[in-house]
Parts: sequence; C-alpha cells; structure tokens
Amino acid sequence: MDLSFWHERWERTEIGFHQQDINVHLQQFWGRLNLPAGRRVFAPLCGKSRDLLWLAGQGHAVTGVEISPIAVGAFFEENGLRPRRWRDGAFEVWEHDEIRLLLGDFFALEPRHLADIAAVYDRASLIALPPPMREDYARALAALLPAGIQTLLVTLEYDQARLDGPPFSVGESEVRALFESGHAVELIETRDALAEESRWRERGLDWLLERAYRLTHRAAPGR
Repeated sequence: MDLSFWHERWERTEIGFHQQDINVHLQQFWGRLNLPAGRRVFAPLCGKSRDLLWLAGQGHAVTGVEISPIAVGAFFEENGLRPRRWRDGAFEVWEHDEIRLLLGDFFALEPRHLADIAAVYDRASLIALPPPMREDYARALAALLPAGIQTLLVTLEYDQARLDGPPFSVGESEVRALFESGHAVELIETRDALAEESRWRERGLDWLLERAYRLTHRAAPGR
C-alpha cells in the first residue's frame, strides 16, 4: 500500500472508513485523558473527520495530518470554514481558528510539528494501515511524542478473511505488541459495533468489535 492507494480511494469516493457521526468512544471516554481545555490534540490520518470539530468544541486546538488534498479541502468546505494556507517544509498547512491540518505524508513529520501536542486521538490511523506499516507507524509515534502524552486509540476487530481492509482488523494482542514497549496500554471498552452499524453486515461481516484504549507514552531510553 503506497500513497497512490489513498489518493485513488478519495478520488473514487471509496471512503467506507469515513464516519458521518462523531465517534461514540470519543464522546464517552475523552474525559478519561483529563486534558485541560486549550491544550492541542494530534489526530493522525484524519481524513475529513467531524471528530475534529467535536474536539475543537471541547476547547482544544487540533492538529491533523492527512495525505489527500481532496479530504483536507472537503473538511473545510463541508463545514463552512475558510482556512489560511501556507507551506511548511514537506507540508501545506491549512488552518482555521483552532483547527490546523497538515497536508502531506505522516511519515514526513518532525518532532517540531508536534512540539505543542498534549494528547493524541487515533480512530482511523492504525486500522487504516496493513501490518508492516502499522509497525512503522507505532515506531514513528514513539519517536515523535514526548513522554507522558496520552492517546485515545480506537480499533476494529473482525474476521479479516471476510473483508479486505482498510479499515483493517487489529486485535488487542497486536495493539499490545505494537505499543507496550513504549506505552502503558489500558483497554477501556469493547462494544458490538455490528449491532449499531448494519453497513458492515452488508459487506459480509457476522461480527465486529470496536475497542477503545488509553495509551500513556513513556520516554525512550536515553531521552
């Protein structure tokens, strides 16, 4: 899976991974992070998610990163926002008030881009990536984030043989294998997502779990 895959998905409007509604786990469990209003939240691979608006509505500044110019443009247009735009290294920055989207490749991020981040919200990043890229993603986050940062991570788990990703199935054992070396990992909640989202049954699934985790980043040795 390379960057052209995501450009093509957005160009063909094949965005079954996009949620129209605010994520249930975000609304229910964001308070567990105890993040004061005014602090900045990082949302990797954010697409045009309306979750960004919800976070801003809680008083947070938000930084997202997204590879598709279609997704970034749609986020601002569909929500009636008029962003300022400028270039910053590998990224084109789109910003309106407290929401800043970095148009470019997640793997081109530098620590300076996340220097003011106080928490991470990942609903569609980890599960958007195939297994080898998930390992690269977890290593990149560990290198970019300062110690003490908490992440609200939302994953899906289902029979991968019955449906091609993305979104991919990522079980609890894999989450722990990816993150426990650098994070404290706490499973907060598991819900039956198939009962509430029939579109997945129509795509051939007979079970689907959505899990929410709280990750607390530990400093890497020598940092």
